[in-house]
Amino acid sequence: MKALLVGEYREGKLLESTYELIGFAKQLNAEFDLFMVGSKDQLPQVDAKLYLADVTTVGEYNPSLHKQLILEAADKAGADTIVFLHSSSGWDLAPRVALALNAAQVSEVVEVTADGYLLPACNAKLRRTVKSATAKTVVTLQGGAFMAADPGGAPQVEELSSSADGNTEFGGYEQAEAGEVDLGKAEIIVSAGRGVGKPENVEMIQALAKALGGEYGASRPVVDAGWVPHDRQVGTTGQVVSPKLYVACGISGAIQHLAGMKKSEFILAINTDKDAPINEVADVLVVADIKQFAPALTAKLEG
Repeated sequence: MKALLVGEYREGKLLESTYELIGFAKQLNAEFDLFMVGSKDQLPQVDAKLYLADVTTVGEYNPSLHKQLILEAADKAGADTIVFLHSSSGWDLAPRVALALNAAQVSEVVEVTADGYLLPACNAKLRRTVKSATAKTVVTLQGGAFMAADPGGAPQVEELSSSADGNTEFGGYEQAEAGEVDLGKAEIIVSAGRGVGKPENVEMIQALAKALGGEYGASRPVVDAGWVPHDRQVGTTGQVVSPKLYVACGISGAIQHLAGMKKSEFILAINTDKDAPINEVADVLVVADIKQFAPALTAKLEG
């Protein structure tokens, strides 16, 4: 199997998530080359072939032109699997490339199994395994699902260029509207999961966060239920955080949530299920009912 990994470059910098693509290729046990629209000043540190298109010539966002460059790189590499990050760029380019190749597209992969690719389903409440039935396959990877490979080595660069004109003009990036709180700046975060039981119980998470001198957050199911505002959601579809202390209260640990908080310095998980996925990243696990434990810990901290 030969994969072409499509790295990302934004506003003059190589995105670190590019190394997650390499982690995926290694889990897939596939040979790989890379493609990137970027600059020679910001190259991925990996001993592999890199097809590089100069960002000053082809632009940071030009989907029709970038598609043609990726197809050229895939042909040169002899790739049967073209791999994107499940990002705004990947969402746009992957289906264009899949259509051009008459290839199956498998989106938001979180794991490679013996039976195929594991994907979230039903709003990430279930998972399903998918296997491609076409000669070539286009894949997008859920952010944070694959361990980033350690940088090392220098790529063998082959420059690509195109005289074609795209029909899109890139106008720049627009910052998302600021919410009530920026959890990315919080040193302590206490987050509520479905294990809190009902909306009224979010108050005890708020109380614990206050007692610890931090902010409160929530997992996606809690936000989707309307119990907590979206600007307090932690995860790939909310805010990615790395506080000194992260307290996960009744959170099972869906991959989207783990990707948003697993870089925290210290993780305390409180859960009735000792085998919940959150426990794989926790430094300390408390097997307890959060509705009993949180008020008791808050009272101790305040006393």
